[in-house]
Amino acid sequence: MPEETFVIVGASLAGAKAAETLREEGFAGRVLLFGDEIERPYERPPLSKGFLLDKEPREKAHVHESDWYDKHDVELRLGASVASVDRDAHEVRLSTKEPIGYTRLLLATGASPRRLDVPGSKLQGIHYLRTMADSAALKQALAPGGRRVVVAGAGWIGLETAAAARSYGNDVTIIDPEPTPLHAAMGPELGGMFGDLHRAHGVDLRLDQGVAGFWGAGQVSAVVTSGGAEIPADVVIVGIGVRPNTRLAEEAGLEVSDGILVDQSLRTSDPDVFAAGDVANAYNPLLGRRIRVEHWANALNSGPAAARAMLGQDVAYDRIPYFFSDQYDLGMEMSGTASPGEYDEVVYRGDVASREFVAFWLSGGRVVAGMNVNVWDVTGDVQALIRSGSPVDAARLADPGVPLAGLG
Repeated sequence: MPEETFVIVGASLAGAKAAETLREEGFAGRVLLFGDEIERPYERPPLSKGFLLDKEPREKAHVHESDWYDKHDVELRLGASVASVDRDAHEVRLSTKEPIGYTRLLLATGASPRRLDVPGSKLQGIHYLRTMADSAALKQALAPGGRRVVVAGAGWIGLETAAAARSYGNDVTIIDPEPTPLHAAMGPELGGMFGDLHRAHGVDLRLDQGVAGFWGAGQVSAVVTSGGAEIPADVVIVGIGVRPNTRLAEEAGLEVSDGILVDQSLRTSDPDVFAAGDVANAYNPLLGRRIRVEHWANALNSGPAAARAMLGQDVAYDRIPYFFSDQYDLGMEMSGTASPGEYDEVVYRGDVASREFVAFWLSGGRVVAGMNVNVWDVTGDVQALIRSGSPVDAARLADPGVPLAGLG
């Protein structure tokens, strides 16, 4: 029989971990990993954290050492763009027209930053953050200090890059149309806390307004808000979310809706095609609904899960969404989802004023999300409470003297 060939499109964390898992699970066939970038697979959190802050070297972000791919017989093709998928022929076709046959295919194509389509959006000095090259360029723009930096978007990327900009000694203004930072991610209660954190570090927050345009002669010099204010700017960072890269899937006739639709084993509407990472809109059997997760932990875990499913193993990908962030002297971890409408109560354990606490979002008395702020080694207990789905006593949940492990 011909050698089995597993093709992975997207030399991302999800794609690289999928290739690693295929070899760990004993797959002896051909493994090809295609990436648009010329950088070997890397993790993205350092791009807005350690690497951007010049605290971590570039190499630390890479998923594997440079010789790992050869040692494990993984054909890593960088700077190789996959142009199309022919499901009937079981082939992918590169932009060079080269056809590559596959037995099973994994799409780990990730996401791309949403772009601001306003007057002046093509001016120099406007940055988006997604790639290692983006982060290097942004670090070069911020590192001299003394610059006027405007951040469009008070989500995670916006807040982390704003903190980095302040650490370099720049003046920073954040603009967002929501009433608090992170409003869509965690509601007004904790979003307000992050707003206070940035104000305490000298950031000017302009909320309830968006970006209407940019001024400048070649180089950006000001940002115009929807309220008519003109904010001087030498550097602009746009962090208004991402869009899943679904073009290949759509053109191949796969089911797509806010990402590539996959079942709990990360299989698409084609039994030989799978999707993982930011691009996958997966049915989570624990949550009982579809969810598309854009965070590092999902890429780390869904790539291996998809690889095992490609090998025919019984897979039920039911991970609880997890995210971490570092801003100034605040470190946090968040598990679950807490968008407005998903909860009816927030319970705090610890000292919110000193930013040492755990917050719990409850719906019908059940914990649906939890965030530990400058409190460590509790993520397992928080996730156990979410996973149990059992009602909890809010008073005991708020009492630091009651072990979390005994509440679920």
